[in-house]
Amino acid sequence: MEGWAGYAEQLRGISPDIVNPPKYYILTVNQAVIMRFNYKGITNDNGSLFLIAGPCVIESEQMTMRIADSLAGLQQKTGMRVVFKASYDKANRTSKGSFRGMGIEEGLRILQKAREATGLPVLTDVHSAQEATAAGQAVDIVQIPAFLCRQTDILRAACETKRAVNVKKGQFASGEDTRYIVEKCSDALKEERLLLTERGNSFGYNNLVVDMRNLVIMRRLAPVVFDATHSVQLPSSGGGVSGGGREFIPALLRAAVAAGIDGIFMEVHPEPEKGLSDAATMFPLDKLEKLIITVRDLNVMIKGTRGDNVL
Repeated sequence: MEGWAGYAEQLRGISPDIVNPPKYYILTVNQAVIMRFNYKGITNDNGSLFLIAGPCVIESEQMTMRIADSLAGLQQKTGMRVVFKASYDKANRTSKGSFRGMGIEEGLRILQKAREATGLPVLTDVHSAQEATAAGQAVDIVQIPAFLCRQTDILRAACETKRAVNVKKGQFASGEDTRYIVEKCSDALKEERLLLTERGNSFGYNNLVVDMRNLVIMRRLAPVVFDATHSVQLPSSGGGVSGGGREFIPALLRAAVAAGIDGIFMEVHPEPEKGLSDAATMFPLDKLEKLIITVRDLNVMIKGTRGDNVL
């Protein structure tokens, strides 16, 4: 089978009987297939990158607003669309004594304030179907953590909010495995509001590696984001907290952009080493602009001015 029908066959039931390409597919000039994301002005339609960035966790209202304001300035300077992210509760901390966040009620209030003050869309992660419903009333993008990416009830609750949905691929999952996530979220895909995020795979104990082939495989199924900060994490390696290799973030991000991703995910902080969660992997806020300009320009070189994907 050739053309769209052949591609539909590859998706094994995700897309039935394609005669004409649905609008949520983009067929570029050189016949590369990518999926469309288009939600509240954040889009991959023209081949440009977007950035999801913010602190790992809401540490305080003051810190959250400081980072959000800086990212709004970055958007203005670089022309790259930015989504502000922060977690109201880090439910999967290694140690029960670690800081978890401000809680859902206060956290969502602070996120809404950040959106109103900066104009940036906001994203947060959820840990149950009930949380997905609540968060969907306050944020623009509902995120499913990697450990929960197979939980059907959470996926469906997130999709049913009609907000955009970002699903982190589990550290235990292959790129091919994400087809089952897409099946569960097929309505969000067709409505151009589904993202898949690569964040590395477990490599023995307390280590992750990134298989860049997964970016290509996943992008045949849905728009793909690369998590440049969690991908350098060394899980639970720091005596009750996770360590990491922050120095590898720029190299991995450049490689992912060269592979043709749609979006970037980065956790950032003015003083990462003082961060209350993922201190070893958050990227310094004052170094972010230079890195973003580098990968923005690399993306143009890879995809071309019209956004034609070379893959």
